[in-house]
Amino acid sequence: MDIRIYYEDTDAGGVVYYANYLRYFERARTEYFETRGIFIKDCIPKGFFFVVAHQDIDYKLPAFYADVLSIETKVSKISTASVIFEYTVKNKSSSNVICAGNTVLACVNKDIQPVRIPEEIRGKLQP
Repeated sequence: MDIRIYYEDTDAGGVVYYANYLRYFERARTEYFETRGIFIKDCIPKGFFFVVAHQDIDYKLPAFYADVLSIETKVSKISTASVIFEYTVKNKSSSNVICAGNTVLACVNKDIQPVRIPEEIRGKLQP
């Protein structure tokens, strides 16, 4: 997915504020789910949803106001109750890698206790 950088995304130095990449990862992950027919709002009434259990980001180069970033998202691993998403963020015009990261999502119930990822969901997320 592509993300256009707006002025509000930048810090006083005109560089994308580092924490905004977490928001971009969240958007990319949501798109990944939805393009596979998984809508998180529909999971909640079924008794499960996903929470972030761990996050890593490696920053390589800065991004600036008006840049367009391309976020490549993939599932690298699925276990019984968790899924790992990997991201590569590139400047769309130069193809330079801006950052890379991964997110571990845990599948939980309404009491925030780990539960098995339903087979229907696992099948749609297979790497």
